[in-house]
Amino acid sequence: MNAPRTGLLITFEGIDGSGKSTQATLLGARLAQTGRTVVSLRDPGATEVAERIRAILLDRRLTGLSPWAELLLYEAARAQMSEEMIQPALAEGKLVVCDRYYDSTTAYQGYGRRLDLEQVRQANRIGSCGVVPDATFLIDVELAYGSRERRVSRTGSPGLSATGRSGAGTHSRHPG
Repeated sequence: MNAPRTGLLITFEGIDGSGKSTQATLLGARLAQTGRTVVSLRDPGATEVAERIRAILLDRRLTGLSPWAELLLYEAARAQMSEEMIQPALAEGKLVVCDRYYDSTTAYQGYGRRLDLEQVRQANRIGSCGVVPDATFLIDVELAYGSRERRVSRTGSPGLSATGRSGAGTHSRHPG
């Protein structure tokens, strides 16, 4: 059972290159200026176990990963982050700002991989350990804008494509 919570969970969602990571960082910094303790996280990630799972998910050499296995890996990483980071922070009255959360899983694995949406919702409830965001900001930009911004962030020049990837948010499975 979840501990009583006095903190807030704020999540940011949006396509790759939409600016959600930047906005999450800016909000976290602004909230910290008010004297509140802010915990900034990315999903998947934030803990040693979740970062290892993230590495598996973003490994382009793993081409045969089942959509269901992919879903469960995201949920496993989220469960670890929730139990280790989110729940304790919320119980201590901290503000948690998270770059992605289960809405991304619904979008990428549910709609994108065409998995049964009710099963994805159930998996999200399990993976989040029942922790629901208090507020979610959806950064809604045109797909072409997000793709351009992603190319710029990876190459330093607009309009150029890059074969590698750097950091979060550059893999088609579920950017994290």
